[in-house]
Order: sequence, then C-alpha cells, then structure tokens
Amino acid sequence: MDIGQKLKELRVLKGLTQEELADRAELSKGFISQLERNLTSPSIATLTDILQCLGTTLGDFFNEGPEEQIVFEKNDYFEKYDPELKNNIRWIIPNAQKNRMEPILLTLEAGGETYPDTPHEGEEFGYVLSGAVSIHLGSRIYRAKKGESFYFTADKKHFLTSKAGAQLIWVSCPPSF
Repeated sequence: MDIGQKLKELRVLKGLTQEELADRAELSKGFISQLERNLTSPSIATLTDILQCLGTTLGDFFNEGPEEQIVFEKNDYFEKYDPELKNNIRWIIPNAQKNRMEPILLTLEAGGETYPDTPHEGEEFGYVLSGAVSIHLGSRIYRAKKGESFYFTADKKHFLTSKAGAQLIWVSCPPSF
C-alpha cells in the first residue's frame, strides 16, 4: 500500500490543501508534503490524528477489500437461450443480482416472447436497439420500436413479445430475472 498516495487522495477528495490539513492536524505543511511523497513515515498517533481530520479511521484506511469489477467484456456475459420462447438473454453485468439494477441484453426472435413475470415490487426499464416489441402490462399492450424506451412499475403481470424479432437492453430494479 502506498500510504502517501492514499493520504493525498483522501485529502484531495475532502477538498483540503496540504496547508489546511496541516493546520487541522496541528502539523507543518512540509510534513504533510513529505508524507504524501513517502519521504517520511508518521507515528501511529500522528497518522490517527491525520485520518481523523480526513474523516476516517485507521481500520478503514488500511482495509483493502477486493476491488470490484467495473468493466465487463463479452466473455464475462452469462447467456441463456430458450428455444421454446425464442429468446436469448445475455446478462451483461453478470453479478448484477447483488445490485439494485440488473441490466440484460435481450434478443427476441420473430414470434419470441419473455416469461410472464408476476407482479412484484420494483421497476422495469427497456431501450429497443433494433426491431420492435409489444409490452404486455396487465391487460394493456404498449408498443416500442428501435430508438424508443419504456419504463413501468412492476406491480402488474408483465412480459414482452415481438412479431419480427428485436434486441433491447432491459433493466430490472430490484433484479427479478
């Protein structure tokens, strides 16, 4: 761990200059500068004081949990094809069920549909990349074509169909797929 770099990042994140941090921690600006460049090391008591001024603790400062994946490539996707419903679902953020949203890339073949989804808490959003879809929401049917989006609360039975095929991004919050 690069303690100096991490201290600098925290200081900048808090919008403090070296001089402001030094004043708050009752240290010199030169000492803060040397710390950030790893030219000196603070005592535990001094580091604790600095971290308190930065709004954190020793435990949080040194806790380096595993870094979460941010960018996902095609080989990260999880894919499922359903020949009966003539659709292909690609989870484009494969670990999304732990998040509040779960975006998928949905491809509906001609005559394809999605599984009917029972009413549940949450929201659904979609953006049609190609083709057109019919959104079945309760007893109503809405249509969306390429370049259009849709949004609804998921408190009614809902599913999608496509007569000629479509590809769309579908986001469910909380995840329900």
